[in-house]
Formats: sequence, structure tokens, C-alpha cells
Amino acid sequence: MVATMNSTISTLFYTPPDTYWGQFDEISKYNVHLNVFERLWAAWYAFMQNDVLATGIMSFVMHELVYFGRSIPWMIIDRIPYFNKYKIQNQKIPTAQEQWKCAQLVLLSHFTVELPQIWLFHPMAQYFGMATGVPFPTFLTMAYQIAVFFVLEDTWHYWNHRALHWGPLYKRIHKVHHQYSAPFGLAAEYASPIEVMMLGFGTIAPPILLCAVTGNLHILTMYIWIVCRLFQAIDAHSGYEFPWSLHHFVPFWAGAEHHDVHHERFIGNYSSSFRWWDYMFDTESGPEAAKKRRERRMVKEAKKAQ
Repeated sequence: MVATMNSTISTLFYTPPDTYWGQFDEISKYNVHLNVFERLWAAWYAFMQNDVLATGIMSFVMHELVYFGRSIPWMIIDRIPYFNKYKIQNQKIPTAQEQWKCAQLVLLSHFTVELPQIWLFHPMAQYFGMATGVPFPTFLTMAYQIAVFFVLEDTWHYWNHRALHWGPLYKRIHKVHHQYSAPFGLAAEYASPIEVMMLGFGTIAPPILLCAVTGNLHILTMYIWIVCRLFQAIDAHSGYEFPWSLHHFVPFWAGAEHHDVHHERFIGNYSSSFRWWDYMFDTESGPEAAKKRRERRMVKEAKKAQ
């Protein structure tokens, strides 16, 4: 009886740990079925006591770490002469001053345009049933959802990017992004606030749509998708073409070679991740695409002459 009373008293006067690692120890004690990463995740939300705040901080910090963490290696490569042979426009190496100027605008855009979007994402997605708890979804579930996001984002990006090359929209919005005719990794999000919101919608909307339709989305899947999308965008702007670049193994992947031509010629190659929209609508750019176009025209003219 005394033991029962002591247990009741300790339950009544129990105070949750006031540190993150205290929460981690407490969760680990009673959730041995969870892996370490899941316990770290659950401890963060338990420690913050506010899901919107917990998601907002984690999302923004992750975005900055990934964006600049992925851009820095390309900045280092730009300073190493050995890699110049892989630079697509190797006569145009960005200076430190150009990169610093670019970083300033990107940071301003991150804090004034992207941060509010990141903060609003959680309540919007949670409204449609997005999960933030543990355990995490299976690898297969996350893989197929991210594949769907890539296809939907690429479609959105193609048509909106193509629209941004229409005279008035190009002059008022998209011209900022084309300041660098030879792109570099850090310039992936160097754009006007309207363009950041417009094209960024293609990254955020597919997960929310999937969540609204299926009710099945975990925010970890969203995070992995954002990381993949940032890597894709930064690498596409890197300006480097390697023998091991992904499009040599996956022919419909766009990559740096595809997007670099767009910046150099200011037209065509509007897709972000894949080549199929440009192929289907004859908006491929570059010498090879121009050659194929001429050959098709000559065949048509020859048929007409017969």
C-alpha cells in the first residue's frame, strides 16, 4: 500500500525534463522499439512543446545548412585550376566578389520570403493530416512519394519558367536570375521575391496536394524531398559537366549541362529535373538541339518538294 501511495504521489508531482537530453533519456526509457534517430526526433518535439515552432526552426535551419553546405564545395572547386576542364563555360569563373554579392541577396530572400513560407507550411500541411510523430514511414513509402514530387515539380517549373521568359514577365521578374550568364551553385536561388514564391510553390504544393488527397504524408518525407530538390537546383547551377554526371546514366535527367545552356542562351531548356517537357514541346536549346531542328526542317522541306 505504501508503495502504491508513493507511486501515486510521484505521478502527481512528476515534472517533465526541462532539457532536450532529459527528454531524450525519458523517451528512450519507455520507447525501446524506436531507433536512435526516431528518439532524437521525438525528444525535439517534446522539448519544444510547440509543433509549429519546432517544425519552423528545424525546417529553416535545415534549409540553410543544406543550401550553403552544398554550395560551398562548388565555390572551392571554382578556385582549383584542375577542375577548370570540367567547367562548361570555363572562361567565366565567378569571382569572390560576385559570389559574396549573390550570397547577400540569397540570404535576404531566405529571411524575408522563404522563412514566412516555411513557417506557414506546418499548419497548412497539418490541416490536411501531415504527421510529425514517430515511427517514421518506410523507405519505400518515402521513395515513391518523393518520385511523385519530382515529376509534379518539374511540370510546374517547366510551364512557369517558360512563362517567365515572356517579355514583360522576363523584364520585371526573371531578369534578376539571369544576371549570371554562367551560373554557379550559390546562384540557384538568386531571384526576385516573386520568382522565389512562384517557382517555390512547385516544391511546396505537391506534398500538400498528396497529403490532402491521401492523408498520408510525414514531414520527414518533406525534409528529404527538400534536400533532394536543393541538391538538384544547386548542382544544375554549378556550371560543371563531369563524365560521372547523372544524365550520362539517366538520359532523361537534366543536370548542369542542360541548365547551363539555358543561362548562356537565355532561351529553351526550361525544365528543372527532367528533359521530357523540353523534348515534347521542342524547346530544347544548344547546338545539338539546333542541329536536330535543322535536320527535321530539311526532311519536311524535302517531303514537300516531292
